[in-house]
Formats: sequence, C-alpha cells, structure tokens
Amino acid sequence: MPEKLVVIGNGMAPGRALEHLFEKAPGQYEVTIFNAEPRVNYNRLMLSPVLSGEKTYEEIVTHDDAWYAANGVTLHKGKRVDAIDRTAKTVTAADGTTAPYDKLIIATGSSPFIVPIPGSTLPGVLTYRDLDDVETMLEAAKSGGRAVVIGGGLLGLEAAAGLKLRGMDVTVLHLMPTLMERQLDPAAGYLLERSLKARGIDIVTKANTHAILGEDKVEGVKLDDGTVIDARIVVMAVGIRPSAGLARAAGLDVGRGIKVGDDMRTSDPDVFALGECVEHRGQCYGLVAPLYEMAEVVASQLCGPCESHYLGSVTSTKLKVTGIDLFSAGDFAEGDDREEIVLRDASAGVYKRLVVKDDCIIGAVLYGETADGAWFFDLMKKKTPVSEMRETLIFGQSYQGGSPLDPIAAAAALPDDAEICGCNGICKSKITGAITAKGLTTLEDVRAHTKASSSCGTCTGLVEQLMALTLGDAFNPQAVKPMCGCTDLSHADVRRLIVAKSLKSIPEVMQELEWKTSCGCAKCRPALNYYLLADWPGEYVDDDQSRFINERVHANIQKDGTYSVVPRMWGGMTTSQELRAIADVVDKFQIPSVKCTGGQRIDMLGVKKEDLPAVWADLNAAGMVSGAAYGKALRTVKTCVGTDWCRFGTQDSTGLGIRVEKFMWGSWTPAKVKMAVSGCPRNCAEATCKDVGVICTDAGYEIHFAGAAGLDIKGTEVLTQVKTEEEALETIVALVQLYREQGHYLERIYKWAKRVGMESIKAAVVDDAAKRRVYFDRFAFSQKFAQRDPWADRASGGLASHEFKPMADISFQEAAE
Repeated sequence: MPEKLVVIGNGMAPGRALEHLFEKAPGQYEVTIFNAEPRVNYNRLMLSPVLSGEKTYEEIVTHDDAWYAANGVTLHKGKRVDAIDRTAKTVTAADGTTAPYDKLIIATGSSPFIVPIPGSTLPGVLTYRDLDDVETMLEAAKSGGRAVVIGGGLLGLEAAAGLKLRGMDVTVLHLMPTLMERQLDPAAGYLLERSLKARGIDIVTKANTHAILGEDKVEGVKLDDGTVIDARIVVMAVGIRPSAGLARAAGLDVGRGIKVGDDMRTSDPDVFALGECVEHRGQCYGLVAPLYEMAEVVASQLCGPCESHYLGSVTSTKLKVTGIDLFSAGDFAEGDDREEIVLRDASAGVYKRLVVKDDCIIGAVLYGETADGAWFFDLMKKKTPVSEMRETLIFGQSYQGGSPLDPIAAAAALPDDAEICGCNGICKSKITGAITAKGLTTLEDVRAHTKASSSCGTCTGLVEQLMALTLGDAFNPQAVKPMCGCTDLSHADVRRLIVAKSLKSIPEVMQELEWKTSCGCAKCRPALNYYLLADWPGEYVDDDQSRFINERVHANIQKDGTYSVVPRMWGGMTTSQELRAIADVVDKFQIPSVKCTGGQRIDMLGVKKEDLPAVWADLNAAGMVSGAAYGKALRTVKTCVGTDWCRFGTQDSTGLGIRVEKFMWGSWTPAKVKMAVSGCPRNCAEATCKDVGVICTDAGYEIHFAGAAGLDIKGTEVLTQVKTEEEALETIVALVQLYREQGHYLERIYKWAKRVGMESIKAAVVDDAAKRRVYFDRFAFSQKFAQRDPWADRASGGLASHEFKPMADISFQEAAE
C-alpha cells in the first residue's frame, strides 16, 4: 500500500523533487499537490522571456497535465492551503478540500516585498513573481505609457527589459549607486547600466522613492529629492520574503524562513520544507541551483534512511536579458586578505574579475564574455588551488596546462558534476549519460530528454561541445550539407563566395566555384538565380529559365495542365471595378472555377496556358497586377478592418497592410512570405501564424515573425513592439531583407530563424537602429528593379511570349530559347 505524500506548492523545487522521487522509487507514494496558482508547473526563470515576448507560457511549462496523469498525481489547481493539522496529519485548502498525509512537503515559496510608502496600495502597483504578475504587466503594456520599476536587481532589470520590448517607456529606480550590487562589483554594474541605457531604458541610481502618486490609480512616482516621474504602472522588485506563515501557524520552528536541518526536515520529522520558504543554517536562498540541490535531498530522504544531506550552496547568477552576457558568483568584496585578477577590453565590452583568497577563487564577475563561468564556478565550489595557473587564470580554461585547449578538450576537462545548464540544474554527467543511453544525436534530442539548453539558451555552445565529446565524428553541427550533387559547397558557402568573389552570373559561379556539371541541375540553378538576384540588384539579369514552371509562366499549374490566376488585392481590399473585371474575364475565357483564397483574394482556376496573356491583359486594364501566388516572394498581406469599421480596432490595420504590401510586392525571397496585420489582440487576420505578422494595440504595433501553418504548425515569435507605422514598416522591411540575405533557397522564415538564432536577428533588426536602417535601405534600393509587374510584361505579347503558345505553334527558334 503506497504512503500518502502531500505537497503544498507546485513550483520548480517540488517539481524537481518529485522527478527524483518517481525515478528513485516509482509507486512508493500516492502524491497529492495543492497549487495556489490555477495551472501546472512552469519554469519561473523563463518569466522574463514570456514578458518580453521571446517565449510563450506553453513553452515554459515543465510538467503538463499528461505528466501528472502518467505519475498518478492528484493536482488541485487554484487551491491555496490555509491549515495544516499535524495531529490529524491533514492539510485543508481555503475551499474546504482536505487531504491526509503520511509525509508532507511545504514548498510555499516567497512573497514579494512591497515598500511601505504612500500610494503603495494604488491600482497599478505591481509585483513580479509569477505568471499572473506577467499577465497583468502585459495587459498594462498594451496601453503604452511609462513604467517605473523600483529595484535594480535581477528581477527588476528583467522586468524593465521586458516592458521596454513591449513598447513601454521604462525608468528603473535603484537605491544603491550601481545596479545589482549584490551580484556585481561597481565596474560590471557600470557596464550593465550603460548597456541598458543604450536600449532606451532610463536608469536612476541613488534614488530613494518617497511616494507613489495618484488618486484612484498610479499617476507617477516622487523621489526624496522632489523629482516627479510620470508613470502608468509601478513594478516593485525590491526583494522577497520566505512565505512561512502557514508553517508558523502549524507550530513549526520558523525564523526568517521555515527552519530545516541538513536532511531538509522541519521540527516535525514527517514534514519537509523545500525552496525559497526555507531557512537552512541561517541562510535563505532565492536562486534555483540551491533549490534543486535541496530537491534531490528531499527525494532521497523520502525513499528511506540515507546519507544524502544538504550542506548549503554556493550560488551563481545570470541575467535573462537577450544580448547581455553576465555571470556572477561568490564573494567579490574587497579585503586585505584577498587579491583580485582583472581583465578589461573596452573595445569588445568585456570585463572579467576574479577574487582569490587562500589560493582559491571565492568570487567571479564576468561581463560580455561568460563562456568560462561554469569552469570558474566549479573551481570555486571545490576550492581548487589556483597558484599553478595564476598567470593565465583570467584567460579561462582554454589557456591552462601550458598550451591552449580546444573547446572539446575544455569540455572534457570539466568534472561530471559541473553544472552546464543553470536554468534547469543540469550537470555534465546527465547530458553525456543521456546521449549515450538514449542514442541522442541532435541538439533538439538533448533538449527534449534533459532540458539542457532549452530555456535561455546561453549554454547551447557548451552542450554542443559535450555532444561532440561524447559522439565523436558522429556529431558535427558544422558538417557541410551540399546544396545539390553538382557541388560540395553548402548554401551558406555559395552565398558567401558569390559576394566575396563578386560573382555575377550563373556561368561565372559554376566556373569559379568548380561546379561538377556543365549546366547545373533543377536544385542548384533556381537557388543560384535567387542568390545572384538578391545580392546584385540592378546588375544581375533574372534568368527566367532557371525558375520552376510556375514562376516562369507566373501562374500555378494544376493537375489537369491548366493554370490558376490570382490577381493582387491590396490588403484584401477590392472595388466594384476589380470585381467586374474578374467576372468579365471568367465569362470571356470560360474559366470553370472561382474561389476565395485564405489570403483574401480571388483565384480563377482552370485557365488554359495559351489564354494566360489575354487574361492578364484584361485584368491589367482594370489596374490589377500579379498576386505572385506562384512565387518565392511576398504572397499576401491579410488584414482585418481595424479602426475603419471595427469597434474593437486599435489601429488602422487595413491601411498598414496595404502600405506594407505596396512597398514590398515584387521582391523575390528565399521562400514564400505571407503576412498579416490584425487591428487588435483578437487577431482576426491570424497574424500569429504568418511569416511576418502585426498585432495592433493601443500602444502601437507588436511585430511577430517565424510562424507556420502548413506542413509544420508553429506560432510566431514576438520580435518587438513599436509605436508608429513608420517604425513598423522599417522593422518589417529590415527583417525581410535580413532574411533575403541570410536565408537558404526554399528555407521558410521560421526555419531560417531557428538556424541563425532569434538573438542574432533581434540584434540586427531591433537592438541596432543604424543597422536596421541599412537593411531597410538595401531592400528599398532593390525594389527599384523588382517592382515590375510580370503580367504586364508578358501580356503585351513580347517578353517570353512563346511560353504561352500551344506547343504546335512554337517555332524551333522559340523552343530553343
């Protein structure tokens, strides 16, 4: 008969404890969980990417409903426990739900500290601890305005960065002279402040908040020096306190937190405590690594008598803000009994500082280059003497042992218990063991089976090095995949060499890059034609015969040999004149089928090939151009009616959609591109499954990209939020141009984004305004040569007119051409 285990709380720490327990002793316990939140377990470390739009809630779920069902766990969602009866050994929730226990785990976490100043209870004063807080902030961000974040620590800065990306103006108020003073020394704090200011976030240090202003809601913040800052919301991020009230009411020993011994038991041997609510040896922890270490001890103790004990933790910190590389661990204060080793590279934005005491590292701060963080942290935890490597220590692991180590050798030198993935508490041996035991060969496999590299992604390079170490030649992420059998070069190499060698024709490419065949094949010729067209606008002449049939005849061939014709309807809008023209064409050419497409256009199906030029001529006469329904190009920009007609519309979505489509039509891209603009978050234009989408909000325009709704189904990623149509257009155009320059032929945007990484795309299109403008200007320049309607060119009976004649009527010379 299994024992009854009740868990109060469903955060990361108890979730990890149950994982260990089910692995060590499956079936030993019948588990019941009470969760105050109305949802399953999720990774709270990833709340910042959810706030910034880089991840969705679904992507940060740790245990879904199926996991609880598979392990026989009863999960009470949205039920806060308000009483523990240690005599009867029961817990009771606020709604009266009661559960008996043989063993109990209290994992009630922590509560945010609210500075007790005037106005702190006003609507609009928010905290940042769970998904409900994030959803409240996201709702507030829709209306724009300024957010004031009180607290320049880890959570405060992550909240500030996320709200900035959501389109709000942001001011951070911090009491101390430098940011994150508990984790960073002044030099690193300065670099961090500089980086955040470059992102448009206002930072005010030495700022003591006097009051929050407003009558019925937040209107501003007043500082002790009299400064007043307007604000729509105020986020309190000044610290946390262990949530120990339930344990105190139950008569357990409580100090700052619930007191536990090294076995993680409270003063009641049948009651364990775990996580941020705990006080161990006078210390309370708010970072994930100690919580995971506690979790493993609790699981071991639940299995029966054991020697597993928790002896305290050395902690490290990383900031979850895309584009900022920061690592901090240990004690970095100055003192007569310690020395420091410092490396500064101002041009590269790199700062490293190690603090050494009694020949051991006791503190490390890394900014701008953090790859050696895991190695320094391991030396610190194990108190490894460093005198023999003192001269090269600051340069990292690769410079030890007399000669530089390659990355694989450096990974091999890490001990098995070295932490690789801090977000999920994954050590080296778990990764290498899973690779060997489960036959994992790809990074996605490792992420799926171990969770390493699946959260913030900063450990991806190290995980790949471990894969290379474990698999040897069987793993090579840089292995060349030839673009076809005509060459040994990859798409990336071909693109690079076309520019590097100024190659401007297909014969020139094949000669200089040593093609194996004389003329290429159906795989490489269309790709080369696109690369040359994209790289040399105005110089390279499009090779029509290097295109597939649909692009050659500018219509989609159907299974019976006829074609479909789709005229462009800007933003899905049309007129009576256009509709009459379509109706007349259908009657005149006896077109058998007419269909409304999912892209808000009309498709005429069953057009004979020889009729195509005449069909186009009649449509051109009504002012209609090719909709490029056949092309590796911009297909449609789907819109809703927005503020023109809809009572929920927040912006002129139709106008923006038409503007984008008229600016961008005609350009060739690596694969088809579909866009949409929705006038409000109700998303009637389905912008969140497109290659590029826009969700209009009261605050402006939320730009999405990398969605898919075909063979693959994928929601979009949020790129950024901007305030004006001009900014939206510039950002969208720059994004597509970056894709045009980096994408492999036939590679959709979502696959390109996965290959090159969201961080690099945001760095080019969002973080660097000058670079964004360069990409915009390149696209605009190429449009001077691209925006020619192919229907008009061919309807005249001139350009490639032989393509549309019945085969019997084509002369030998025309066929040869």
